[in-house]
Amino acid sequence: MFKGFYNLTSAMLTHQQNLNVIGNNMVNISTAGYKQERYTASTFDDVLYSRVDVNRSRGVDLGRQSYIRAASDIYTDYSQGIPEPTNLPLDFAIVGDGFFAVQDLEGNTVYTRMGNFSLNDEGYLCLPGFGQVLDPDGQPIYLGTDKIDGDRQGLLYYAGEGDQQGSLIGRLGVFSFPDNEALERDERGMFTGEGAAVSENYEVYNKYLERANTDLAKQMTEMITYQRALQSAAQISKMYDQLMTRAATEVGRM
Repeated sequence: MFKGFYNLTSAMLTHQQNLNVIGNNMVNISTAGYKQERYTASTFDDVLYSRVDVNRSRGVDLGRQSYIRAASDIYTDYSQGIPEPTNLPLDFAIVGDGFFAVQDLEGNTVYTRMGNFSLNDEGYLCLPGFGQVLDPDGQPIYLGTDKIDGDRQGLLYYAGEGDQQGSLIGRLGVFSFPDNEALERDERGMFTGEGAAVSENYEVYNKYLERANTDLAKQMTEMITYQRALQSAAQISKMYDQLMTRAATEVGRM
């Protein structure tokens, strides 16, 4: 009977973590370039085996039942979001593989799919609140004006008259990684990782922003499902508590 508490406690913790992740996805539904997350859990013994150098073939398990689920990981879905027109000259969306590079205030390079750029006081292209946008060589991009045009390779030009193209200013850096799953997301939603290289499989849409790849209807459905499961587990745990109280008091007297 006491084993049920392990199942119920594990269920409540798992469902609560799922709700936290879903809530974060829904909060960022309007964040340009946001990539949704998904929580996964595993049994406690599987996590233990993965972290301790144990060869299962050398011994015999006393039992294969696992009453506790442990947090496994929070995975990021890097699938493409829909490019949405904004008609703003400093908005950019990546279609394909890659991230924009931004040099933060501490001098570190971080990566993002957000492309809602602007100009700082010195005329450099920047991501407001984060830092300066970098070119393929890792250098800040000086524009001095927002009257620009961009092509699908990320090349930036001064806006020309009519159908004429202005002179070349610079180029947006778009970087890819050998394995996106190795990237880490910080508390600001920016990605960090090793092995960044100039991407080859991409296009840059000027005057567009990439929408978050979150399916709002699906997230709402999952939120309701996990909320009901959490409530059910909490109610049943109360029943277990009452049962064990009676077992310890009434049956104990007998």
